[in-house]
Amino acid sequence: MSRTPRFPRTALASACLLGAALLSGHALAATQVNLSYNGAPDPEKNAVHVFATNLKELVEEKTGGEIELELYPNSMLGEEEDRMEQTMSTPSLNVASFAGVSPLVEELFVSAIPFLFDDFAAARTFFDEGEYWQEVANALRERTGIEMLAVVEEGGFLAFTNDEKPISHPDDFEGLRFRAMDPSQVALYESFGASGTPIPWTEVYMALRTGVADGQMNPPMYIILGSLYEVQDYLTLANIQYSNQFLVGNGAMIEGWDEEVREAFREAVAEANTMAREHNEAQVDERIAYLEEQGMEVIRPSDEDLAAFREIGQPAYLEWLAEQGIERRWIEMALQDAGMTGLID
Repeated sequence: MSRTPRFPRTALASACLLGAALLSGHALAATQVNLSYNGAPDPEKNAVHVFATNLKELVEEKTGGEIELELYPNSMLGEEEDRMEQTMSTPSLNVASFAGVSPLVEELFVSAIPFLFDDFAAARTFFDEGEYWQEVANALRERTGIEMLAVVEEGGFLAFTNDEKPISHPDDFEGLRFRAMDPSQVALYESFGASGTPIPWTEVYMALRTGVADGQMNPPMYIILGSLYEVQDYLTLANIQYSNQFLVGNGAMIEGWDEEVREAFREAVAEANTMAREHNEAQVDERIAYLEEQGMEVIRPSDEDLAAFREIGQPAYLEWLAEQGIERRWIEMALQDAGMTGLID
């Protein structure tokens, strides 16, 4: 015959108090959510880290501590593809680059048409209010279950660097080898007469140091973050593309939160993004000056040279988009949002 175990009265009382606390809605621990991203946890060098730390503080504040973010900088949870797979399969957040998102929604490449934006304000309006970007977010959610939560600036507009010669005109690219982040950058380099090789960010410094590549393209912030000024002599401020990454999250996780928490989380994302953008824009000139101090020669192409970059780069990039089988409607939507409807026939 089995006997029902007896509990001491003190243990039974403690159990009752614990149950009462749970039933009354007082959680014993916050829900912890991982947030992964590229780059060092250094606010002076990494604009994405500025965004992540602001987001952590604001999420915890606005949700009353119900959601706590655990930050994983420096690609600690894996390279781009690994982190996107984690975002699809686990309750997590990730700040992904083009290399992470584009394999899932190739229409993303349309937003990188060269010289699509004149300045920060134009780019922010395009991503915050445009029809094209909403459609990209819808496609990502439908195909993967991942929510597109914010477009995060990673340090300004893209600039070219190399260690061979000053570049002020597309003709100067002839014969050079460039590190590419993704296939679209390979196509862009080739249009200028250079070659492009996809290399993960974590391997860029060594690739430049050993001569696997002569140059690369990134905003000044990433050039500082990766200490690329140690292995690159020339910086060309062509401002050819807007430099951004993407805060994405597991859709089931976000939908699983109650409406109040979900709304507080989205408010925190918007506020953190505004703060990070203001910080980033204010630092651009200072970062360029720092790179000059480190010995880089800064080249500012003339209006005529920039026009040459545009006249070669835009048609070549649009041709590349067509070769990828991206429907024309995506391009038309993006150009409409950017006020550039005359770019295609």
